[in-house]
Amino acid sequence: MVKTYQIKVQTQGNCHVVDLTGDLRSALSDSGVKDGAAVLFNVGSTAGITTIEYEPGLVNYDMAALFEKIAPANGHYEHEKTWHDDNGHSHARASLLGPSLSVPIVDGELTLGTWQQIVLIDFDTRARTRTIVCQIIS
Repeated sequence: MVKTYQIKVQTQGNCHVVDLTGDLRSALSDSGVKDGAAVLFNVGSTAGITTIEYEPGLVNYDMAALFEKIAPANGHYEHEKTWHDDNGHSHARASLLGPSLSVPIVDGELTLGTWQQIVLIDFDTRARTRTIVCQIIS
């Protein structure tokens, strides 16, 4: 059995971190699945999904600082020459993080650690409405 849900979130761009854990737990509860997997996929090429400890230091500073070191916003990106835009770093960052995540479900619960939350990080240069496709598979 596969149940498909869409999670929509408003983001601010520029490494905005959004906690998706509650949305996924709601979908899991609705699905009635006890054992299986939850698969999340961000629709778009300038945001990614991962797990972190959702605490102010990581959310408000560390993640943005990390990605600024890896793919600086003021770096040189051929993408920007092609499309005449300003988000080459957004695409590079998102490709490094990846658009999807799978989480095992055991006894009706996500197998997350005590301090582990599922997050979307929006790397684009503007606010967006993001759509995350969530499939609960038993």
